[in-house]
Amino acid sequence: MDRTTWMTTTQAQPQLQPWRLPEAGRRYSPHSSRLLSVVKGFAPISLDEMDAVALLNRTDTKFVMSTEQLVSALSALQSDYRILSINGQRLNHYRTLYFDTPDFELYNLHVNGRANRYKVRSREYTDSALSFLEVKHKTSKERTIKNRISTDEPVMQMTLEAENWLSGVFPYDSKELEPKLWNTFTRVTLVNIQHRERVTLDVNLAFSVSDRFARLDGVAIAEVKMDSGNQVSPFLAQMQKQRIHAQGFSKYCIGASMLYDQVKKNALKPKMLWIEKMTKGVTHS
Repeated sequence: MDRTTWMTTTQAQPQLQPWRLPEAGRRYSPHSSRLLSVVKGFAPISLDEMDAVALLNRTDTKFVMSTEQLVSALSALQSDYRILSINGQRLNHYRTLYFDTPDFELYNLHVNGRANRYKVRSREYTDSALSFLEVKHKTSKERTIKNRISTDEPVMQMTLEAENWLSGVFPYDSKELEPKLWNTFTRVTLVNIQHRERVTLDVNLAFSVSDRFARLDGVAIAEVKMDSGNQVSPFLAQMQKQRIHAQGFSKYCIGASMLYDQVKKNALKPKMLWIEKMTKGVTHS
């Protein structure tokens, strides 16, 4: 099984440069052939049809598992979900630029366990050539609210237009925001056939800051998104069957902790050690 992998330079204060690894999200692990095979067994759903289950105000439940465990779960769920297909492509590619203050205020809100916390990111859906500036708000009531605005191209720096929009959805001073971390990944999106539920499944995670690069091989991140936390979910039932327990995972915080020397890391060390153990072949139960 692939191992968690990261490679860094000794640069203490990396400076973000324009995106240098545009194909990183398309790098497939040895498990990808099995993943490609199993996703072919799902009926497709189009982007237009996905509008009915946008779920911008929702409950989220996350799981971290090996790619091998993900393939096993998907094999049991083909009659319960449809799969997003864009121009025939079922493994879709994303790249994201995260913004934060110079002293990593948004990062610290998360690692310190603050109930109300925010992420600001520019996300590009590379297969459909769509870009959005997004604010993701996790509330004290454990709901996730996402606001976004379409952009002609990925936002690389805060602009006056971006700041004006952020002033209505982001409670902090957007003028302090600066680009911090690039992230790419490959995503499978499932839509429940009977209920308002989406499940996103992310693999091939990679992070970049200047000449530093990090990769999480053999790791899959699942996020179950529903209107309420008490509805029936075949995916949640399958996680219980495989004895995979829900746990938080922030791509931004994990990537920043791997590539920036100056950020707080103690709270994330147990998760990173567990991920490394898992990808060596020891699963969590």
